[in-house]
Amino acid sequence: MLPSDLVEVIEQDHGALDAIVRGDQGPKKAVFSRRDDVTLANPLGPPARGWDQVEKRLDRSVPQMRDGEPIRFERIVEYADGDLAYILEFERWRGKAGPSDEVVPMALRVTTIFRREGGVWKIALRHADPITTPRSPESIRDLEH
Repeated sequence: MLPSDLVEVIEQDHGALDAIVRGDQGPKKAVFSRRDDVTLANPLGPPARGWDQVEKRLDRSVPQMRDGEPIRFERIVEYADGDLAYILEFERWRGKAGPSDEVVPMALRVTTIFRREGGVWKIALRHADPITTPRSPESIRDLEH
């Protein structure tokens, strides 16, 4: 069972997805740590480490999502012990992505690690990728090499 103050931060983070798919990254930025080891690995680029890089990544990525709405969050697992916690979820929403004006369904598999900082839970790491269904071994080939 997760601590109630962490549950509140997770709900705040879920609400931030609603803001993101409407083009506002402010609520998402509010739940991230500002420490040097904060990390964001999203499907739109290589991992960003440190608040300056994470903020720049959010500033570049979020405007590419717009006119959307969250559909649901599917919790796979959750764990908390002391000042560290994690959740693994599927995030499902619909909206416009990139230059397209078509509203389409989207989904991410997201691992989020939370850390209590000064008595407040913050995101220390967020890793998101589009893998939400089984894939073949060939799908992980490194085509750049």
